[in-house]
Formats: sequence, structure tokens, C-alpha cells
Amino acid sequence: MATLVLDSYVEDQILEQRRASGGDRFDEVWDGVYVMSPLANNEHQLIATRLSAILQVSLNFGAQGLVFAGVNVSDRQEDWTQNYRCPDVAVFLNGTSAINRETHWLGGPDLAVEVASQGDRAREKLAFYAKVNTREVLIVDRDPWVLELYRWVEGTLGKVGMSRPGDPEPIRSEVVPLAFRLIVAEPRPMIEVTRREGGESWRV
Repeated sequence: MATLVLDSYVEDQILEQRRASGGDRFDEVWDGVYVMSPLANNEHQLIATRLSAILQVSLNFGAQGLVFAGVNVSDRQEDWTQNYRCPDVAVFLNGTSAINRETHWLGGPDLAVEVASQGDRAREKLAFYAKVNTREVLIVDRDPWVLELYRWVEGTLGKVGMSRPGDPEPIRSEVVPLAFRLIVAEPRPMIEVTRREGGESWRV
């Protein structure tokens, strides 16, 4: 349910409470509109944390690039807080076109991961990620379970791969040396992440 708050006093109270509780960690601003994302549940956070760890290992703990489990990404030199997104996981490879502004990155990551939760707008972020030249976006949807990989081509992010539980073929990233697929498991499908060279794999 969307809620429109027009009372500035109530708005200030809500934002103050979210900051105090830490609930604003992944809140975003979309062209001046404050967007409160649903609070990530334990499963959401576990997936993001483990994917971040796998990416850290795959990129030799910073030797090939930086991995963040949540970071601010904006398209603005000035007043960046008026338009930014916070991917669950972001990879900035050595030589990335994005600029580290300390408070945020100006420009998109080489790989962004969005773990979808009920009521969020993960796919609605794709236009923004394309605008800031994000090279790939992996969406982990959990209702129903599906992995979708989007790749930047000529200014847009187009879907280049999909994996549902039990699909034999993984989807392969061109940005990081990994492939992803969903495997059937209980109590939920698992994300199998495989290093393209060497065959080392992890399950999330």
C-alpha cells in the first residue's frame, strides 16, 4: 500500500524514527521522492550477505574490484541525495567508469544485485541503472523464485538470461567470472554460484 504524506511535521517525525532505528538503511530518493523500501527480512539479508561474500572471494578481496553489501548510487554531481538508489550488492571493478565520491558513487556499478521483496520496485530501478551505465543487474525474485540477468546494451538494460528452479543451464555474467542458477531444494530453492574457470561452486 502506497502512502502519501503531505504534512511536513509528520514526514520529519517518520524520517527521524527511521534514522534512529536504522530502518532507513536502504531507503532511496527517486527524483526528489523519498522511497521507503520494505524492511528486508532475514532471508533477504542472508542472500545479499552470502552473494557479497562470494563476490569478494571471486575478485580476490579487492584485488580486482570493490564489493559492497549496500551502497548509494547517484547520477548527480550536485545534490546527489535528491536522486539515488541502493542495490543490495554492488561491484565496482578496477577501471570502473563510476567515481567514488565517498558518500556515494557517481555512476553505476559494473554489477548490481537486487533481491526482490514483496512490495518493492526492483525492476522499476532498471531505467535508472541503465542511465548510470550499470553493466549488469542480477535480480533475485522469490515470489515465484527466478533469477534474471540484465545487461547494458546501447543505453538500455535488456534481459539476457533467466533461471528457474531446476533449469539445467546457468546464466553467465560477462562482468564477473561467475554463473548463476536456481536448484531445487528444501525449504526453498538454492542459488548455485559457480566460478567459470575451475568449477568451484557455492550455494546460497
